[in-house]
Amino acid sequence: MKPVLCAACGTVLSYYCLFPLYRSGTISVNGLLALAFIPVVFLSLLRVLSSFHESRLLRLMTFWTITFATGLAIGIAAGINISDTVRFGIPENTIQGISGTLLDDPRVVSGGRAMSTLSLKMAMGDGGTRATSHGQITVFFREENSQRLKEFGRGTEVFAEGKLRNTGAGGATFSGVTFSADALHITKTASTLERFRTGLRLGLTDRFINSSNGGAWAGLALALLLGIRDNLDTGFAALYRDAGCSYILALSGMHLAIIVSLISFLLKKPLGLRLAAIAGALIIIAYCFIVGPLPSLNRAALMYLLGVVAVLGMLKRDMLSLLCMAFLIQLVLAPASGFSLSFILSYLALAGILVIGKAINNAFLGKIPVFMLQPLSASVGAFLATAGVSAWFFNDLRPIGILAGLILAPLATVFMVLSIAWLALGSIFPALSFLLGKFLFLLYWLMEKTASLAAAVPGIKTNSFLVLSLSLIMTAAILWLDWRRRIIAGRLEPFA
Repeated sequence: MKPVLCAACGTVLSYYCLFPLYRSGTISVNGLLALAFIPVVFLSLLRVLSSFHESRLLRLMTFWTITFATGLAIGIAAGINISDTVRFGIPENTIQGISGTLLDDPRVVSGGRAMSTLSLKMAMGDGGTRATSHGQITVFFREENSQRLKEFGRGTEVFAEGKLRNTGAGGATFSGVTFSADALHITKTASTLERFRTGLRLGLTDRFINSSNGGAWAGLALALLLGIRDNLDTGFAALYRDAGCSYILALSGMHLAIIVSLISFLLKKPLGLRLAAIAGALIIIAYCFIVGPLPSLNRAALMYLLGVVAVLGMLKRDMLSLLCMAFLIQLVLAPASGFSLSFILSYLALAGILVIGKAINNAFLGKIPVFMLQPLSASVGAFLATAGVSAWFFNDLRPIGILAGLILAPLATVFMVLSIAWLALGSIFPALSFLLGKFLFLLYWLMEKTASLAAAVPGIKTNSFLVLSLSLIMTAAILWLDWRRRIIAGRLEPFA
């Protein structure tokens, strides 16, 4: 087993299993430490055994135990460092206003309202009482404040008047309290760099919406390129959700891979592989800064940056190890993001592609045409890896997404490439802009019709535990078939 994979397994165990038990009060701090101490006891036993009989297996087991224990420590530390406590400084039932800094770009939700996360600085209660506050809280703003908020963007300090609401549902930070704002006051603008970023996003939004004459495809282009879904048709998004392909509309590794491919195509020949990889890394960092903090996109960016380090010869070019490394780094840098659904699905999907998908591809190689086998095995691998989580959160499964994704993903790829070309060349060649706009509209229509057909296939309402059990059994069977194939191939190799 790879060392970083062993460490990732330890982190998953402590972060997603042991730490929630501690948060729920099922086990105490001492109990948590006692469980984490088990690998140390096992390590001591291994060292005693190795003193009597030194063997390669014992050395490997000792190494695996050390890396697993390190992973346990990382998971526990990441969990404890989650800042989920909101302290207002005054009784919650007296709060009439809060102030703080916007941590993300305001997003338009149902009813035209805007939603954003606020880093609290102060709370105001009855009679004008003010107190220093700490923590993060989700704030919903009125529709008339949506456009104003978007113009100021992330990093702006605001004062909102309204009242607290207890939703009774925790998110990534386990907090079920939100704030409904009736009035908004901008108290301080964001930094120069943040204002430049916000202006760039607004400029690109205006460019797509105005230059396309309000075409529906412009909203899809903004969603796929910048993660801005404010202009995306809600019916279009609902079709993708019912078709089991909503991941195509959420910025992730697929979208970043397209951008990286374009960068490589343009820079590899004039700069060479290494310089092109470094230039690509700088472009990806700038791109992630413009888009904002999205867990799935950050995972893909981390993978690319680690891949650049591998290209430079500092790491092995092993995708599974790079995925585990990215998981550990992202969890350390942003502990709370580990409980977001996009984070979990993003890592599970890619792990499924690298492990289950690879095994399916190996097992059926030569039996199914390669151009069909590779995307099909990747789609099945991602589906099996995420099936249990999807059933838990959404209470149904959409297996049709396996087949629909084989059509919609390539269409989305072409759509993204043409959107970038439209953006880059449209102002220089108006005739080309008009022609590309027609192609983009045609692709949008084709994607909508394909998703509509897939969405007509009913999902499966089932128990999440049953789905998880079946997916684990099928995964074990696929991995066993691949292992058996490799054993047989190893026996026949001397006779080849």
